[in-house]
Amino acid sequence: MKILILGSGPNVTQAATWPRTPFDSIVAINNAWRVRDDWDYLVHPSDFPEDRQPLVLQRGQTIITHETYVPAQNALGGFVYAGGTMTFTASYWALHQVRPSVMAYLGCDMTYGGTPSHFYGQGTADPLRNDVTLRSLEAKSARLQAIAARQGCACINLSGDPSRLVFERGTAADLTARAVLNDAAIDHALRLEEQAGYSVPSGKYWKEEHRFDTSVIDEIDAAWVATQA
Repeated sequence: MKILILGSGPNVTQAATWPRTPFDSIVAINNAWRVRDDWDYLVHPSDFPEDRQPLVLQRGQTIITHETYVPAQNALGGFVYAGGTMTFTASYWALHQVRPSVMAYLGCDMTYGGTPSHFYGQGTADPLRNDVTLRSLEAKSARLQAIAARQGCACINLSGDPSRLVFERGTAADLTARAVLNDAAIDHALRLEEQAGYSVPSGKYWKEEHRFDTSVIDEIDAAWVATQA
């Protein structure tokens, strides 16, 4: 099963005219549901404004909120010291009891340097807010890629622009996964996370950041980046 995941970066509009194939399912994050009308899942947090949400759902479309993705995420290990744009993907696995072979991302580069910063204009660079856990977006994407790989799923970045994602690059016409990860480094990163004990069952990790040591987070982040070697 191949999943197309759409964020709000300026280049996400490229997907507006892509054929539905070869994707089995389309997941939109926040405002990205506006890009095309054949999405299957819209994922948004509790503070996503109502006036930005779709008024009518087509048959087969589902909205996934924190009430669903937080417990689903916990079922797969929980929110471990990290928030970020892509944590919902684990909830997709848990909710549907499937294991995608590919999660392909577009509009999720998290660079925010251009004008406009988002496909709908200037927006808030949420992952770059003052957050003790989001010190390395590269590490967070490396963590997702490593954990997905152990579930038999490849993470691919369909963007051709500068990106904070460490995923291998691909195109909608070529979703072949070629990345080779360091298994020993993955085991090491997981051990560091277990030792740190920074799991937050509520998902609201920012309410517990007083107990997070940035030096520990930096060590864990470095360990996840090393999985790319």
